[in-house]
Amino acid sequence: MEHFSIIQALCRTAMGAPTPALRKQIERLRDALVKDGEEKQAASLAGILATADRLTEAAPSRIERSRANLSGETLGRNTPVPVDRESAAALAEIIFPSEVEEAAPLFNSTVTQAVETIVDEWADFEALATVDIVPSKTCLIYGAPGTGKTRLALWIARKLDLPVVLVKLDGLVSSFLGTTARNIGNLFAFANRYRCVLLLDEFDAIAKVRDDPQEVGEIKRVVNALLQNLDVRQNIGLTIGITNHSKLLDPAVWRRFEVQLEIPKPDFEVRKAIAAMFMPPVSAPDIHLRLIAWFTEGSTGAEIEALVRTYKKATTVREHDRRGLLDTLRQFATLNAARIQSERRTLLFDDPATLFRAMRDDPILAFSMADIGEIAGRDKSTVSRQLGRQASKADGGVNHG
Repeated sequence: MEHFSIIQALCRTAMGAPTPALRKQIERLRDALVKDGEEKQAASLAGILATADRLTEAAPSRIERSRANLSGETLGRNTPVPVDRESAAALAEIIFPSEVEEAAPLFNSTVTQAVETIVDEWADFEALATVDIVPSKTCLIYGAPGTGKTRLALWIARKLDLPVVLVKLDGLVSSFLGTTARNIGNLFAFANRYRCVLLLDEFDAIAKVRDDPQEVGEIKRVVNALLQNLDVRQNIGLTIGITNHSKLLDPAVWRRFEVQLEIPKPDFEVRKAIAAMFMPPVSAPDIHLRLIAWFTEGSTGAEIEALVRTYKKATTVREHDRRGLLDTLRQFATLNAARIQSERRTLLFDDPATLFRAMRDDPILAFSMADIGEIAGRDKSTVSRQLGRQASKADGGVNHG
């Protein structure tokens, strides 16, 4: 190839900061040279690619470089955790990245993008430093129980390749309030010593409204101690707070968290994805997943997981009984009445034709006669006749009036 030395130099320079697209183009050029019989030139490009691979493997990742910007010692598996003096109970649990599930939690696109922004800030620590900005070091995650808040916090720590110091604050409160304040101080001193994410679960157990007239003065001092420790840690390491009861939090607590992330209950598509995630090794038809998602409107991820467990047990016991899904939904609605919206629960136990009509006419489901027949264990002509009889009764009732 004419002027190959120039092309070679350009490729070598460009691969100093490789991207997938750039690598692909150089590979295309290498393959074209092989096809044209330019073996020597193709080998030269192959060498450039191999050298870039070795340098990439040897270079620390963005996350590793960001982690290096945190002060403190490395937290090991044999590191002793602080304990309560009175009970000798451990005040925290250490969770390492390898112990956290790799799959990302399932949320709607808005929450997912917000979470990615948090992680990306740390991945691009050095870029932010060039404009004198540091990543957010405090995050409060709040929402209804069972929405995946703790799982999300652990996943963020895994993405940052940092161990978690998990503290259940409801278990930290001692009958001796002076002990509680001391335990808080010991925990923060421990977390500040190591490179880690401090995860404060059940945050509302201590951080209640200080103006509550029923709270005694010592409790207020405990809250103040917590706030002071949060202030000190903000310059040292990452802290994530989790609460199911955000309204109980002191306004001063809210101000300590740069990121305030609300986790909503999942929408239809997320509910369907959650059902699919928990379904293996059982294989469920798409219409079953959609119906599960539809009936669990207003439910949390934990409640959907519970329904999927019921479905899997029923499927295993009944094998190929096609009536199993509706029976399973009725069973779950009976045993978990508060977890299914009353409108959906009523449909399950109403006249079958009413349920069939809802599944056909609902804009989200829009099931065909064949879909309804598969779910109900009936052929589509039977479903059609039942719907027709219901329509005739309704018309007769109107004419009669």
